[in-house]
Amino acid sequence: MPEFSWRPANEAAPEDVEAVFDTGGARKCRCQAYKVPGWIWRDTTQEQRDAALVEQTACGTAGPTSGLVGYVDGEAAGWVAVEPRENYPRLWSRKQPWMRMDPELPGVWSVTCFVVRKGFRQAGLMYELAAATVEYGQQVGAKVLEGYPTEPAPGKTVIWDEASVGLLQVFLEAGFEVHASPTLRRRVVRRQLAEPSR
Repeated sequence: MPEFSWRPANEAAPEDVEAVFDTGGARKCRCQAYKVPGWIWRDTTQEQRDAALVEQTACGTAGPTSGLVGYVDGEAAGWVAVEPRENYPRLWSRKQPWMRMDPELPGVWSVTCFVVRKGFRQAGLMYELAAATVEYGQQVGAKVLEGYPTEPAPGKTVIWDEASVGLLQVFLEAGFEVHASPTLRRRVVRRQLAEPSR
């Protein structure tokens, strides 16, 4: 069985981050969809998104960072974005109610995006990355993890880029619970994290 491991992006090599993001829609978005108020393709250039990812991942520094890099047998294979919810201005600039739930709730970290490299897909890596957010959240002192996955209709499938927010089943397997179902396919899920042991 392949061995999965993960590390915060600031502890990863820049080349590892680049390898993961050099695939599909992630190559263009660079995990900036929730970072920029307004419509990302209108308001930012590709060069700005490239630079923003480099700054936010903060590879080779003490951090903070914007996500986790997952490895399969030591090779960079996936990414999951996880940060304090206030670091995502687009979550607050839109009017959808699922983006503005419990704005005063303290210690909420959002899990907003998954990227899995071609060649590593359909092997359960998204499940591993979701579980990693729980371990990481406990390490950094998050009180609540919140995600915004999609739940395909029965018998329907989604293309990979549609699944970048995560699939409901992936979050459920990681111990999240459905907090709200604001649209036909959108779910808001949360996992309460235990206080770290002293």
